[in-house]
Amino acid sequence: MDFLPPKIEKYALENSSPETELLSELNRETHLKILSPRMLSGHLQGRVLSMISYMIRPSLILEIGTYSGYSAICLAEGLAENGKLITIDNNEELTPVLNKFLKKSPKSNQIELLIGDATKLITDLPNNIDLVFIDADKENYSLYFDLVIDKLRPGGFILADNVLWSGKVAEPIKMNDKSTLEISAFNKKIQNDMRVENVLLPIRDGIMMIRKK
Repeated sequence: MDFLPPKIEKYALENSSPETELLSELNRETHLKILSPRMLSGHLQGRVLSMISYMIRPSLILEIGTYSGYSAICLAEGLAENGKLITIDNNEELTPVLNKFLKKSPKSNQIELLIGDATKLITDLPNNIDLVFIDADKENYSLYFDLVIDKLRPGGFILADNVLWSGKVAEPIKMNDKSTLEISAFNKKIQNDMRVENVLLPIRDGIMMIRKK
């Protein structure tokens, strides 16, 4: 998922706002103690998520796929004063890490963690969601979109991570595994959905930004 030349990525990070101490600590602990640390949003993408959230000033954010909590903390930074972020993950083993770091967030009282199957939990969530971040199992991206689109307010946004899938979606010869095929199908689905406008941002492993008309 590393598309930029190292020198350009380094320059971009040097000219972006730094991680907070909390995010830096979480970044280190994720790489030291948790499997697949590349799943972490990380410094640059985290600042992008924070900036988008600040621009929207959402009252309600839904995150599907919490992992170690880095992206949730970043997204929560831009919440409206009385806003709320609901984040869902199905990995109970990460709960101690999540509880440790989410409670340290300045917006901890505005973050709700749900452990379970997102495909079942989303149905009972409130409507008029302002911002959704999808970063979970790739095989269910299209299903997650279908479940949240009617709960999203008109003018609301969906961000879907990993839509470049290490570049495999742009190389037909590499489209020979289920995850790649599902991501490619999701991208086509969004491109052809007349209810939304979208732009694929080539940030890290690709973020599909979707606005509901």
